[in-house]
Amino acid sequence: MSFLRFAARRLAEMVATLLGASFVIFGALYLAPGNPASFLLSGRSATPEAVKAIDDQYHLNDPFVVQYLRWLGNVLHGDFGRSIEYRTSVSSLLAARLPSTLLLVAMALLLVLGIGLALGWISSVRGGATDSTVLVATAFAVGTPSFVAAVLLQGLFSVKLHWFPSSGSGTGFVQMLWHLTLPAVALALYLIGMLARVTRSAMLEAMGHEHVTVARSRGVPENRVIRRHVFRNSLGTVLTMGGLIVSTLLICTVLVESAFSVNGIGQLLDLSTTTKDFPVVQAISLIIVGLFMTVNLVVDLLYPLVDPRVALGARGSAG
Repeated sequence: MSFLRFAARRLAEMVATLLGASFVIFGALYLAPGNPASFLLSGRSATPEAVKAIDDQYHLNDPFVVQYLRWLGNVLHGDFGRSIEYRTSVSSLLAARLPSTLLLVAMALLLVLGIGLALGWISSVRGGATDSTVLVATAFAVGTPSFVAAVLLQGLFSVKLHWFPSSGSGTGFVQMLWHLTLPAVALALYLIGMLARVTRSAMLEAMGHEHVTVARSRGVPENRVIRRHVFRNSLGTVLTMGGLIVSTLLICTVLVESAFSVNGIGQLLDLSTTTKDFPVVQAISLIIVGLFMTVNLVVDLLYPLVDPRVALGARGSAG
């Protein structure tokens, strides 16, 4: 199967899955108790005419399928509707908050890849006390949830040492980097430990392969053996974690942004879920699903390049 044909098929599968996910996302909120109209009224009593006006404005009385098709059509044109709580367009809310979340996720991802891969490499190559130290450190990291890490980092580096701010996103790129450093560390800690352990296991397994033994017997320098024959052959296993890493970052962003009062879509999702702001919750959920599926698509396309032994069709079926 050619690469272009494989990519087209995977893209079509992603679009079909995203369409199904949009139906589930739109419908799931209507199974929850309560009604958006009750929030708009803020608990005040209202005449039947006022309730009807709200229902008409937000099309709450239309059949479910009609509401879904109208919403989907608007989404395809970049219109996510109007926020019930903030009384403004959802697109403008997302435009204001999305940069903070994307920067936070990017910073956390760089920490995960840089530190996680480095620790896995060092642990597998050096062994001994270094390996034991890395295993203990990564066990602590894996056993620390993001919200616990957020509290610990705030208490030490913000409250006690005053090195970093305890809340907010900052204004300007430099200030945003400073404000988002602790949230990024809290977000990345668990994944650093997990990636380090996976990298270590994959490299130790690769070291036992016959071609590695042959390369060493031929006098190939050890650094070159590790780099070209061990680490490179381990990237396939590491790459399969790409979707899991990104999905975990996106999910845990909600907790971390709330803990640090970061003005991002994670905090917005948390607030909007509490107030049943349907349009906002639907939009953010769809964006998160879309990002997750895009990452999985990229992983599937990169996997045969990293490990040529895997056929495109076989990897596509497995994914």
